[in-house]
Amino acid sequence: MRYIDVEWKHDFKDEPTRLVSEIGADDYEKRKLEFYPDGSVGYAFESTESLNTRLGTDVVPPLEEINSQQEFRGKTISKTKFELLWQEYVPSSS
Repeated sequence: MRYIDVEWKHDFKDEPTRLVSEIGADDYEKRKLEFYPDGSVGYAFESTESLNTRLGTDVVPPLEEINSQQEFRGKTISKTKFELLWQEYVPSSS
């Protein structure tokens, strides 16, 4: 697994500005958090989705490729950091 935290710089009020993903060995998202400008947070995993947050259907590219696009700034985070965010924002019954 790898974990990334990507800032998305844009002016769309209904789109997330931060994307945090757990990515499996197959390079597909396994779990995702999306942070919106209004303070709401969506999440997705397996067949569960909230606030229109969905797992990507394409392979997640390497951070170098993500960061080559001017509107994105991503970094690797630890599993521990991802799990803390997940516990904070995803209801335990999910």
